Amino acid sequence: MSSFIIYPAIDIRGGKCVRLIQGDYNQETVYNDSPLAAAKAWEAQGGAYIHLVDLDGAKAGHPVNDEVIGAIASGVNVPVQVGGGLRTLADVKRLLSLGVSRVIIGTAAIEDRAFTEEVLGTYGDKVAIGIDARNGYVATRGWLETSEVKAEELAKELAAKGAETFIFTDISRDGMMQGPNVDAIVALAKGSGRTVIASGGVSVLDDLIRLHEYRNEGVGGAIVGKALYTGSIDLAEAVNTLK
Repeated sequence: MSSFIIYPAIDIRGGKCVRLIQGDYNQETVYNDSPLAAAKAWEAQGGAYIHLVDLDGAKAGHPVNDEVIGAIASGVNVPVQVGGGLRTLADVKRLLSLGVSRVIIGTAAIEDRAFTEEVLGTYGDKVAIGIDARNGYVATRGWLETSEVKAEELAKELAAKGAETFIFTDISRDGMMQGPNVDAIVALAKGSGRTVIASGGVSVLDDLIRLHEYRNEGVGGAIVGKALYTGSIDLAEAVNTLK
């Protein structure tokens, strides 16, 4: 039986825990002045793995909130994964040295294939590839641009280069509380033959139960953000339900 992990999401901007709607920096809600306090709260409720996004880093093209990320990685007893602006080997190495368990490569997976392959070759399973798609095509630079590369094609290519884990976001569902695009998530898992973590759109417990049904077909978990902060999903209840 394959495992299925719920990843509470903490989006960091200006050192605070925020949420954006569909990646729009003008549509921001601050949920906690302390991302570390948020991380500890999710761990206490059964969160087995924390998902961090450095929103400032995604925009700047290099990690910005190292201090906050390091404090979280050392302040909780569960693994932490981080994405947002990772485009050099030095940035990846630095974040891993802060105690981060896994880094997420997003935009660079499209724009800098040599770097992506080098990171996969060097760090292997400590790297997840974030694939954010709009209408099936990969979006880059904090979703500001859409490429001409199909999500499934990118996943197959990078799986062949050593990628073990993909994080798939259907941008149209993110922050909209409309449920995840289960068909696209399962198709990516089957097409790549690798583990896919669902992101975007998980809004009620039933969404997690639906995704959990595909855990033996490569769906290894789900990142949950807004639904946890608004209370429409209770993390402890969800963890217990999916045991």
